[in-house]
Amino acid sequence: MQLDDYQQLYKNNLLDDVIPFWLKHSGDNEFGGFFTCLDREGSVYDTDKFVWLQGRQVWCFSMLYNRVEKKQEWLDFAIQGAEFLKKYGRDAEGNWYFSLTREGLPLTQPFNIFSDCFAAMAFGQLYKATGNSEYGDIAVSTFHAILRRQENPKGPYNKAYPGTRPLKSFALPMILCNLVLEMESLLPPELVEQTIASGIHAVMDEFYRPDLGLILENIAPDGSFSDSFEGRLINPGHGLEAMWFIMDLAERSNDQQLIQKAVDRTLTILEYGWDNQYGGIFYFLDVKGTPPQQLEWDQKLWWVHIETIISLLKGYLHTGDERCWTWFEKVHAYTWAHFVDTEYGEWFGYLDRRGDVLLPLKGGKWKGCFHIPRGLYQCWKTLDAIAQKKANPLLQD
Repeated sequence: MQLDDYQQLYKNNLLDDVIPFWLKHSGDNEFGGFFTCLDREGSVYDTDKFVWLQGRQVWCFSMLYNRVEKKQEWLDFAIQGAEFLKKYGRDAEGNWYFSLTREGLPLTQPFNIFSDCFAAMAFGQLYKATGNSEYGDIAVSTFHAILRRQENPKGPYNKAYPGTRPLKSFALPMILCNLVLEMESLLPPELVEQTIASGIHAVMDEFYRPDLGLILENIAPDGSFSDSFEGRLINPGHGLEAMWFIMDLAERSNDQQLIQKAVDRTLTILEYGWDNQYGGIFYFLDVKGTPPQQLEWDQKLWWVHIETIISLLKGYLHTGDERCWTWFEKVHAYTWAHFVDTEYGEWFGYLDRRGDVLLPLKGGKWKGCFHIPRGLYQCWKTLDAIAQKKANPLLQD
């Protein structure tokens, strides 16, 4: 395939396939919000609503309205989801629940800080689209609540016994690297810079093992290695996704050295996580090669592959490293051969190790309208930038 073929493929899959799928099937016209439990054809098989996925979908349609086209249909879809969240999504202290009934009654306590992260993203992006100050206030207050909770994200809902094996998780500092850019215009500049510096340090130094070239999912509070199931855990997809967050932060500050580090680590993590027997990227691995705790360790997941493609394309855009393009073509070929549903639209989420569809669902408790549309948008725009750079020698680094 030629560069322009890739450009059209990612753009068309986003605008002509994935977004229409969610517009057609996921809106709850009776109670508001979105259905995310959709089978292969888009029929609703469960009506529970998961707050982090509601937030992600509000963000997605707000982002498309802001960055692609001022389609009223997209904005209306985002607003009705946000109004459902505003009415039902939080407890009295402003913490965001994990799950709700279809009508909006809380099902699960606010133990999961990622509900808060994606609520902040959602209302921040929707504020940009509407100028509604209430949306902006919700985004900012939620962001500050996340920062207050970051040392103990689960709060009273943490089931670990205190003090025996305290661990820090990679997921939150990684998300903050992206969230802070999403909300930059709403936050004081000094808080933005502080959050960025802290996030880069965590992702590139604290959780990174230079001897392995890999990122650990969990470390001891002092940064040391924990020889336990959690401490040995490698999630290649998280590391690969985090690297394009870091590239975006490095581009913002014109830090070419940091970009190169992120590119090198992308390639190292990918080489480690790639399944040389069947293709695709493993979901979980144990850094010592012992059996992982997760029984789903060898599954191939949608989000891991699309996030990897973003990092490879951004790496190629910023450095021209041909290894990025070679790996892009390899991961792209696997991804489009196995995940894209050409018959009913959208993407499958879960494959077994051999690449066969494990669950034909298009959405559920963990998969919603987020990674695929965000990834397709990022790839489309990055491919456009690559094409412009190739066409205009003055844009070359």
